[in-house]
Order: sequence, then C-alpha cells, then structure tokens
Amino acid sequence: MTAAHDTVRTPYELADVPGWFPHLDQVLFDWFLTRQETHDMRGDLLEVGVYMGKSAIFLGRHLQESEAYTVCDLFEGEAPDGANRAETAKSYAELTREAFERNYLSFHDRLPRVLQGPSSLVPAHVASRSCRFVHVDGSHLYEHVRDDIGAACEALRPGGIVALDDFRSEHTPGVSIAAWEAVLNRGLNPVCLSGQKLYGTWDDPKDLQEDLLEMVRERTDCSLSVQDAAGHRIIRLKGRGMAAPEFPRSRHVRPVAPEPEPSAERMHAPAASPRARLARRLAVDLLPPVVTRGVRAVRSRRRTG
Repeated sequence: MTAAHDTVRTPYELADVPGWFPHLDQVLFDWFLTRQETHDMRGDLLEVGVYMGKSAIFLGRHLQESEAYTVCDLFEGEAPDGANRAETAKSYAELTREAFERNYLSFHDRLPRVLQGPSSLVPAHVASRSCRFVHVDGSHLYEHVRDDIGAACEALRPGGIVALDDFRSEHTPGVSIAAWEAVLNRGLNPVCLSGQKLYGTWDDPKDLQEDLLEMVRERTDCSLSVQDAAGHRIIRLKGRGMAAPEFPRSRHVRPVAPEPEPSAERMHAPAASPRARLARRLAVDLLPPVVTRGVRAVRSRRRTG
C-alpha cells in the first residue's frame, strides 16, 4: 500500500472527492448528457485527464447499456517530454492510479477502461466517430491541448459535445490559445462558456443553443449573457448560489462521531435548584440584547460541543 493511497480519504459524497468541478459545470454536464439520452443519442464517453476522479465519477453515472467509457491520464507514469514532466511534478505529484480507482469504485461497480499514459494513446483505443461526449482536462501545454482537441474531433460522432477545461485561466494560456484556435481555424462551434469550461461541437449548434437558453431562462440561479464574436453566438453562463445536481452517495457509510463523554466535574456537580435556574434565566433576559445573544451562543456551543 502506497503512502499516497493512505492519504486519500474514503469519499462518501461526490463533494468529498478532491478536484475542481464547479456546480455550474455539473449542471451543464448533466443537462448535455441527459438531453442526448432523451433524444435517443447513443455514443461512448471519453475523459482525458481525470485527476482524482470527480468529473469521471459524474460522467460514469450517464453511461448507458452498450456504451463504452474510456479515461486517460499519466497518473504516476512518465511524461512524454520535459515540459510535461515539470507540469506533472508541480501540479499532480500526489495523483496515483490507485487513488483514482479507489475513488471511482466508491460510486460505481466497475471501472471504465483506463489508459495510463499520454493522451496520444487515445486515437489507437477510441474508435473514430464513436463518442457523444468528450471532456478534455489533461495537460495545460498548448501542443498537448491542440492534439487533444484534434483527438476529440476525431472521436466525436455527429452531434457530440466536447468540454474544454481551463480555457480562460491566467495560468493556462496554452489552453486558451488552443481552444480559440480550434474555434477560428478548426471548425469548432462554441455552444456555451462557463467560468471554467468551453462547451463546443463540430456541428451546427443552433438547436442545442436554443434548448440551452430555454433551460437557463427558467432558472433563478444562473446569470446569462449572449454575445456575437467572429461569426459565433457566444452564450456566457455564471452560477449564482447554484446547488449541485443530486448525485447518489457512495457505497460507504460515513462514520458518526461518538457522543462526547461527560467530564468528571459535570458528572459530580450538584444539580441546580429550580429557583436558581429561574433566577439565571431572568438575569439573562434582563441583559442588553447583544449580551443576551452572546451568552446564549456560548451555552449553545457548550451543549453541542
């Protein structure tokens, strides 16, 4: 058993899994995938870059019968070049395949197909035009993201969706360049933008965008703006106190903390008489309100602590 394995706590809720998957993106993943399913769209799922498995676990819930699910990550493996090695050592040193698999199997009965290695493995293992949804969240280096977008284009079937993570963060300019280059020069049509991800398709996005706008306009927890840029309609979304979609808990049971043992002083202290208790209540009630609230807060903490 590795030290990294020891330090990964057992997840009981999806929120317990380490990683970056904002509630708005969970809502959007759920909406895109559910819309495909209600339109009887079949196709495989693919995620490039899984970290500890939070979004992979979420995607796995939408796997339908006869569909395949593939994930790809270096995990603790050797990166293909010096820049990628430096990136991995800095940002993902604690990631192991064992940790990912343990997290995933906390919520699902079986693992997806796991490709351990660089994302250049994907085209050899994922059939052309076989996927309905691809999540690209691997390297932040331009050359790798550019190739990942090309692999997503090859893997997606007509009507499929790609989600590109970190397309606008100040520390990931390579992703930004690769994403917008794909929009301007490689036929990718933006469907919408969240604060973290660009959702796109290589097909006409009009009907998809209209359905999305209808969904968003019925919500009170999402702000919306629509812009035109370089011939594309850009839908920008931002969550406002948005809750995550309901997600089943893991098969594990969260341990319940035992009730604290009463202290020796409390056990042997004589009980206050009814007259003394009444006098204390009256004294608190006659104090200024701000002092009264403070006293009651302290008592409440003592009772619950």
